[in-house]
Amino acid sequence: MRLLLFTSFCSLFANEIWAQQGVFRSQSVNLAAFSSSSKASGESGNSKSFIPASQDSKNSLKKSLPEGVNVFLLPLFGGFEKSAEQKLKEEEFLMNCDKSFKNRSEASDFFATRAWEYLSEGEKDTATYRFNLAYLLDDENPEAYWGLGVIAYQNEKYEQAIELMNRGLSIEEDDNVTLIVDLSTVYLKCYTVDKNHKDLENAFALLHKALTKQPDSANALMQLSMAKLLNNEVEEAWVRFHEGYELDPDNANVEILEALLSKKEDPKGIFHKN
Repeated sequence: MRLLLFTSFCSLFANEIWAQQGVFRSQSVNLAAFSSSSKASGESGNSKSFIPASQDSKNSLKKSLPEGVNVFLLPLFGGFEKSAEQKLKEEEFLMNCDKSFKNRSEASDFFATRAWEYLSEGEKDTATYRFNLAYLLDDENPEAYWGLGVIAYQNEKYEQAIELMNRGLSIEEDDNVTLIVDLSTVYLKCYTVDKNHKDLENAFALLHKALTKQPDSANALMQLSMAKLLNNEVEEAWVRFHEGYELDPDNANVEILEALLSKKEDPKGIFHKN
C-alpha cells in the first residue's frame, strides 16, 4: 500500500531538503561533508546500484577486475579478485600493522578513525581506501561498513548505503543508536526518491527502535519529525521537532524546520518564516 503522493510543490521541496540532509554520524565534525549533493566524479546517480549480500568478498566467487579499476577505491573491494601485486601489498601492509599495533582490531580502529577524518574533509576516495583497510584488518569492525555506507549515501547509491549500514548494525547487534538513526535517514531519502512506502515503514521502525533505546536522542526525534512530515502527519511532526529542539537546540535541523513552516505555522509560535 502506498501513501497518497504530496503535491508537486511538496515533492520538489522535499527533494531540495534532502539534497542537504546529512548523516548524523559526522555532525560533530562537518555536516556539509555528508551532503548527498556531493557526487564523486564519474559516479552514477542510480539509487539501485548496490552490492548484494551474495557478493560478500569472503563468501562468494570472485570476479575478474576490469582493467584500469582501482579495487581499493571500491567499497569492500567491490567483490573483485585482486592482482598478485595487490595481494602482495596487502600482505606487507598486514605484516607492518602486526608490528605497529597490539592487534589487528586496534589497527582497524585506527584506520577507521583516520577515514572519518578524511571524509569530514570531503576526501571520499582516501576515506574509502582507509575504510577498506579497516575492513581488511577486521571484517567485524562496524565502523568500516558504516563509513562506506555514508560514502555510498553521498554518491547517491542509497541501496548500497542500506546494505553496508545494515551489515554494520548487525555486528553492533542493534545497540548503536546513532547508526540506527543514520540508517533511518537513508531509508527516508530512498522514500523521497522512489516513493516506496516500505522505505518509510523501515525508517519509522528504526526510529522507534532508536527512541526505545535512547528516548532523549535529539537526532532521532528530528528524523522522526521528518518521517512524520513525509507521512503528512504535520501536527505530530511539529511535536517531535520541538521535543528534539528542547533536548538539543544547537543541533536543530534547519532544513526540517523550513519544511515544517512551509506546511503549517509553528503551533507554539517559537519559529516563524523569514
